[in-house]
Amino acid sequence: MTDIYYDDENYNDGFDEDSYNHGMNLQLWRRLLRYALAYRFEVGMLFTSATLTAAAEIAFPLLTRGVIDEISTRGAEANLLIYGAWYAFFTVQLAFSVLGFIWFGGRLRTHVAHDIRMDGFKNLQRLSFSYYDYRPVGWLMARMTSDCERLSNILAWGMLDLVWGSTMMLGIAVSMLFMDVSLALIVLSVLPFLAWISIKFQQRILHSARLVRKTNSRITGSYNESIMGVQTSKAFVKEAQNLYKFGELTNQMHRASVTNLVQAVLYLPIVLTLGSFAIGLALVFGGVELIWGAITAGTLVAFLTYARHFFEPIEQLAHWFAEMQMAQASAERIMSLIQAEPDIQDSPEVIRQIEKAKNTHMAVDGLPNNIQKIQFHDVGFRYDVGDDILRHIDLTINQGETLAIVGSTGGGKSTLISLLCRFYEPTSGHIKIDGIDYRKRSLHWLQSNLGIVLQTSHIFSGSIMENIRYGKLGASDNEVVAASIRAGAHSFVEKMPSRYSTSVGEGGSNLSAGQKQLISFARAILSDPKILVMDEATSSVDTETEQQIQKGMGRLLSDRISVVIAHRLSTILNADRILVIEDGGIIEQGRHSELIALGGRYHKLYAQQSIVEFSRTEQNWQA
Repeated sequence: MTDIYYDDENYNDGFDEDSYNHGMNLQLWRRLLRYALAYRFEVGMLFTSATLTAAAEIAFPLLTRGVIDEISTRGAEANLLIYGAWYAFFTVQLAFSVLGFIWFGGRLRTHVAHDIRMDGFKNLQRLSFSYYDYRPVGWLMARMTSDCERLSNILAWGMLDLVWGSTMMLGIAVSMLFMDVSLALIVLSVLPFLAWISIKFQQRILHSARLVRKTNSRITGSYNESIMGVQTSKAFVKEAQNLYKFGELTNQMHRASVTNLVQAVLYLPIVLTLGSFAIGLALVFGGVELIWGAITAGTLVAFLTYARHFFEPIEQLAHWFAEMQMAQASAERIMSLIQAEPDIQDSPEVIRQIEKAKNTHMAVDGLPNNIQKIQFHDVGFRYDVGDDILRHIDLTINQGETLAIVGSTGGGKSTLISLLCRFYEPTSGHIKIDGIDYRKRSLHWLQSNLGIVLQTSHIFSGSIMENIRYGKLGASDNEVVAASIRAGAHSFVEKMPSRYSTSVGEGGSNLSAGQKQLISFARAILSDPKILVMDEATSSVDTETEQQIQKGMGRLLSDRISVVIAHRLSTILNADRILVIEDGGIIEQGRHSELIALGGRYHKLYAQQSIVEFSRTEQNWQA
């Protein structure tokens, strides 16, 4: 399994990362701040707790100043009881305020993480298939796990420290200016240097943080792909090669993390050094003023205490400043997911129709219950890069008709189905449903009328009953069983330990490939779709089971549009019409007998498969 790793030079899991600002993106943080502000009570209590904490810490040096000056002035007659009472009061206030901001900060962090994950998952559900074409599973998983965790932490605890630090610094600055203006200006003089250093480190930390998050996504993707493809890796003995390539990713992660850590570690000592320098100047000049009698001993002690505490919130904010650089990289990635717009979505006109229908309690877009006809008019399709996948497709499919599509791999069969289901839209021409361009209809209406059975259908964790009911969530148990009987799944379900309550395991791990396919058939039957699409749906079941399915599907196909992609041509002999698609165009169409008589591409494909199937039968008989 050598294709699970992404080319280091060409793979870009951010896609639009270069469009982000190199510095702090304030507009991005304002958008993210709305997640926190949605919980006004928690935010209000957080602000209150942080402010009370800062106020208590500011009060202690003032009390110390008063005690020292009281003793210096009155000696043994000093009345310290009032100071003790105030000290006890502020100690209790500090304890409750710290408890408050831990409690409400934790609640806010939990709420923000929940809302970000919900918005991210909600948008993933509405994004078009094209969004997932170039984005590995690990890329998405990293955003919804580690990136979300980092972001919720910075929004909750970073906000707390911002309020506490700002209140603390403002209160200390006012107190210092009140006690001694000259000493206060000496301490505050280092702030411009701190601002200059912060700006210098900002871009460097942010750049390395983006690289860390990007590489982390790729590692997560490699983990996911390696686990999912472990059988293939072992079958082709590629463990050593996979380990080597994974080691390259982890080395990149190591280098980027070390660079980011060194930058953050250098930033904090510089802040501490500047703070210590300012405190030293205050000590020298304050000592001189004390000798001259310009200030009291209590004022000097309180002032030095304030000078030391003044840089504590700066140190904490400097830490969160570095964290914000790394969190911004996470924020950019999460918001790119939450704000991503699907390529395929309802037009403004359709949205207005839907809103009008909701307000007037009418059927959405006024469509009839049945779909009579689907028409392809000169349809073409191409991806963003590369040649045309489909060219000049003209096709009409009527209600009650079973249309089979055959052709070589890569000829455009699956793309045609994707356009029919509106997973993608034509890049030229148009597709009409009952005479109206399907882009003028509700996307939800069309896809809710689709039933799809893929070659390898996905089975969700849970019971067999729950998986079949996924086709119609409101179905009764009897309806589920009836659908299972029609699909040919009932016989094997009855043999399961808990019958329809049997757990299928993660991804259907407790079921065989054929059993999973029968469940997917039952799910499609239960949904009673207007358009039924089957993509080589019986390839994973044995011949006897396939015959049972064909019998059960007879009535299902009779009154709806059915489209079948088939590689095993024996399964489509009774189709109303067979299309042969090669190189993006329809080269033959007709019934089986007509195409055999034509002696063209279909005749050649059928003859080749007949020879292969005869050889297999003969080998099995001899065995």
